[in-house]
Amino acid sequence: MTAQAPGFWPPSGPEIIFLLLGAVTLGSAVLVVTTRQLVHAALWLVVCFGALAGGYLVLTAEFVAWVQVLIYVGAVVVLLLFGIMLTRAPIGRSADLDSGNTWAAALVAVAMAAVLVTVLVSGFRMAYAPLDPGQGAAKPLGSSVFRTWVLPFEALSVLLLAALIGAIVLSRTDIKGRQ
Repeated sequence: MTAQAPGFWPPSGPEIIFLLLGAVTLGSAVLVVTTRQLVHAALWLVVCFGALAGGYLVLTAEFVAWVQVLIYVGAVVVLLLFGIMLTRAPIGRSADLDSGNTWAAALVAVAMAAVLVTVLVSGFRMAYAPLDPGQGAAKPLGSSVFRTWVLPFEALSVLLLAALIGAIVLSRTDIKGRQ
């Protein structure tokens, strides 16, 4: 009897956990954009980022998972919450957050998801990578981030700093000439 190439069925334990984390990520991402409370949207974003970090852990990319937790959950979401608090955005339910384009936005989202799924399935139809431990090496990732992607990384940090400074300026009431 000849050995068969690894397939997709039956899924292993890590693959099942990865699929469950993907479902949590997708569900919380939908809740981020559909909730009418701004603070709840930020908290659902924490759940989404946490599930992504869990997916990275299942893929044995521990370094990327901790970067996800430290930078996105620890910094970006805190920056968003401070921005909400400093600009005195409405905390409760707000009808102003709905632009009335719900059906058009849903149609565009479904079309974009269909295109992305089609591209991914056609591009990786025969690709299969077993989830073996030890594949998440930090050296090639760090080399890529700090050689190839250092300029976009720094530009993003300056943009986030400018957003925080703008929120502080908007929230100040002691500036003369403002009503």
